[in-house]
Amino acid sequence: MKILLYSVNFAPEPVGIGKYSGEMAAWLVAQGHEVRVVCAPPYYPEWKLDKAYQPGRYYRQRWENVTVFRAPLWVPKQPGGLKRILHLASFAISSFPVMLSQCLWRPDVVFTVAPALICAPTGYLTAKLCNAKSWLHVQDFEVDVAFQMGLLKGRRLQNLALAMERWLYCRFDMLSSISGNMIKQLLAKGRTRENTFLFPNWVDIDHVTPLKTVSSYRAELGIAPEATVAMFSGTLGGKQGLMVIPEAAKLLLHRPDIVFVICGNGAFKPLLQAVADKLPNLKLLPLQPFDRLSDLLGMADVHLLPQSQDAEDLVLPSKLSGMLASGRPVIATCRMDTEIANVVSQCGMVVEPADSAALAQAIEKLADHPELRLQLGLNARHYAESHVDSDSVLGRLEDELEAQVYGEPIGATSS
Repeated sequence: MKILLYSVNFAPEPVGIGKYSGEMAAWLVAQGHEVRVVCAPPYYPEWKLDKAYQPGRYYRQRWENVTVFRAPLWVPKQPGGLKRILHLASFAISSFPVMLSQCLWRPDVVFTVAPALICAPTGYLTAKLCNAKSWLHVQDFEVDVAFQMGLLKGRRLQNLALAMERWLYCRFDMLSSISGNMIKQLLAKGRTRENTFLFPNWVDIDHVTPLKTVSSYRAELGIAPEATVAMFSGTLGGKQGLMVIPEAAKLLLHRPDIVFVICGNGAFKPLLQAVADKLPNLKLLPLQPFDRLSDLLGMADVHLLPQSQDAEDLVLPSKLSGMLASGRPVIATCRMDTEIANVVSQCGMVVEPADSAALAQAIEKLADHPELRLQLGLNARHYAESHVDSDSVLGRLEDELEAQVYGEPIGATSS
């Protein structure tokens, strides 16, 4: 089967945004399928073009037996509402001829990843010209997020954008998303159950495993082995509601046995760094190598999963899968009726968004009850093994892709 993957972000290394596209492409090739990718050069989360790439240039690469076409895009230094749209539009324009040229290859499936929804028309058109199946994977509802977080404003603009979104969704042969609640939103936007597929973020449970010894990161950061580490690891962006972490750290300055660690890069890093410089119990780390991911996640006694209330049920953070696989409990800041809460309540604690006092209390409770941490951590690992193992998740995707191309669609919307 020939699969054309169309995604703005595609990571040649299995870290950061785009890593799922990279892992999926490599996994499908390993199963005997042919995969091509049309994407942009790496630029995220630093919002700066990777030094290995020159602005305005196209690239053709070979990685893990995957052919990768990289089309240029404009990367703003200070991303905002309009700038983000222009940023994604630049890739949609530059990648258009690259996508059309793939018709000569005649793929069986054109798999478009949103974000960026602005690329969806090109993915759909390419599929129709190739007589291929068109698949749109919705990683988050970017239109809803943009308006709820104030990145875009105006009732008329919102109504127009939602109407265009609905029209696009109804064109594709298959739509997928990463959680049960997000599948429900696709149904509310006009899709039918037989044309939707639950495709959650996954984790390699053989690569990320519960540590049996003390993480080497503790010595590197000067953290005592007996201290309780509350950690966030991921993109430092606007959807996370990250400021609740330093606020909780300030409230727990009287507990020198509790240390906060924030690991990652992104637009919020300078602000977090300025706050961390004033808090002796808060440490910042840059993005770490993939081969140390298990050691990094295992440094935590408690994982922190803050979310902005405006975006908490329009996305399901990919970082959650790794947290669960590490066998550590999770504290999420979200409402109880969200998908995040449905998962975390089985293996951690849920507090209200932006409530730093409640977050601090939850951290203290888990710090003072190691037996509770152990049980919740076991629950987390069991959930990862049962629901988000990479071979299982990608295997179901492969079955559905083959059903789409060679037979009747299976369809899978159950969570």
